[in-house]
Amino acid sequence: MPRTTPRPLVADVAKMLIGRRDPLITAMCQNLYDSIEFYRMTVVQPQDMHASMCQNVDYILDHLADPCGVTIDLTGPTTTGRRRAQQDAPLPEVLRAYRLCFQYIWDELLVEARKLAGDAPDAMLEAATYIWGLADQYSSALTDAYRETCAERMVEADRRRSALVAQLIDGPSADSATVWEVARMLDFPFLGTFLVVTTEGLAAGDPPLPGLDGRLRALDVGSAWRAQPGSDTGVLSCPRRLPVARVMDAVRDVATNRVGVSPVFNRLDQTGRALRYAQVALESLPSGGAAVRQLDDTPLTELVMNNLETTQRAVHRILGGVLSLPDEDRTTLLATARAWLDAHGSAVEAGRTLYCHQNTVRYRMHRLEEFLRGPLDDPKIIAELSMALDAVSTFPTLLERRPIPHSA
Repeated sequence: MPRTTPRPLVADVAKMLIGRRDPLITAMCQNLYDSIEFYRMTVVQPQDMHASMCQNVDYILDHLADPCGVTIDLTGPTTTGRRRAQQDAPLPEVLRAYRLCFQYIWDELLVEARKLAGDAPDAMLEAATYIWGLADQYSSALTDAYRETCAERMVEADRRRSALVAQLIDGPSADSATVWEVARMLDFPFLGTFLVVTTEGLAAGDPPLPGLDGRLRALDVGSAWRAQPGSDTGVLSCPRRLPVARVMDAVRDVATNRVGVSPVFNRLDQTGRALRYAQVALESLPSGGAAVRQLDDTPLTELVMNNLETTQRAVHRILGGVLSLPDEDRTTLLATARAWLDAHGSAVEAGRTLYCHQNTVRYRMHRLEEFLRGPLDDPKIIAELSMALDAVSTFPTLLERRPIPHSA
C-alpha cells in the first residue's frame, strides 16, 4: 500500500466489514447468480461457491485489516482456479465473477468508510490503486492455477488414452479392461471403420503430424495416440460414410516424415494386426523424406509382411541378375514385364501401354527370360515372376536390400 495511505484507517474499515462477513458473503453469492448465467446452471454447487467465497473474502479482508501486513496470501484464488478447472468452468466467466466480487467488496468498503467518517473515505480512495492491484494479483493467481490444472488434466488424459491404445495394440491383460470397455472409454464403437497410423518420431518435442488433430476433428474422426521413443501410433475411428481417401489426404497434408497407414479394419480387437500393416508400410518407404503409404489387405501383402527377409530372398532368387543391372535397364525390364503380364502375354497390348513397338516388347521379354529360372512358356515361371513383381511393387525397398545368403 502506498506510504501516503493511512493504513490504520483502511484496517479499521476492513475490520468493520469483517463484522458483517456472513451476510456480505451471502449477498455476494446471490449477486453472482443474478449476474452470470453459468453459475445458475449449478455446475458449481451453492455450497461449493459459498466455501470458495468465504476463503477468498477472508484472505482479502484479513490482509486489509492488518496495518502491518505486507504478505499477500494467494491460497484462495489458487484453490479456486484449480477447482473451477476441474469442473470445466469457463475461465472468462470465473474471472468475471472475481471482478464482480472485488467490485462488491470495494463498494462495501466505501460504505463502511463513510460510516466511520473523518479521514476514512479519503484513506480508502488513496488505497484504491493498491486494492485494484490486489484484484489483479488474485486474478493472475487464479488464471495461472486454472491453466496449470487444465494442462495437467490434458497430460493425464493423454496418458490414460495412451494406455488404452497400448491395450488395443498389445491385447488386454488378465487384470485390464476388455476391448469393449476400452472402446467405451475412448468413445469409440467396437464395430466401425478404423485405421492405424504410425509415424517416425522427430526431434524431442516436435509433433510428427502437426495440426492433424484439428483436421481430424473437422472430419468428425475420433483419434487416440500412443507416443513412444522414435514413433507415434494412432487409432482413428472414422464415420462410416466418410471416404477414407479424405482421411489419407489429411494425413498427407501434415506429414513431416515417413508415415505408414493400415488397411481399413472393422473391429477394434484387430488393432494389433492393423498396426503390423502400418509398420510394414512405413518400413517400405525410402528413408529421409516425408511420405505416406497405406497397404492393401491382400493375401500377398499378408504373406510378405509376415517375413520380409524370406520374401526378399525369394525375389532375388526369381529375378536373379535383373536386380544387378544398371538402374535404367532394370527399371525398363521390370516395367515391361509388368505390362506384359497385365496384358495376359500380349506384346501388342503391352506395347500400347508402354508406347513402344510390339517387337520391342518381345525383345525385352526375351532378354528378361535369360535371367529367369526357366522359359516364359512355363506356368511355374510365370507364377514366380508375377509374385516377385507384385512383391517389389508393394515393397519397393526390397530392391534396395542386399541379397541374403541361402544359409542365413
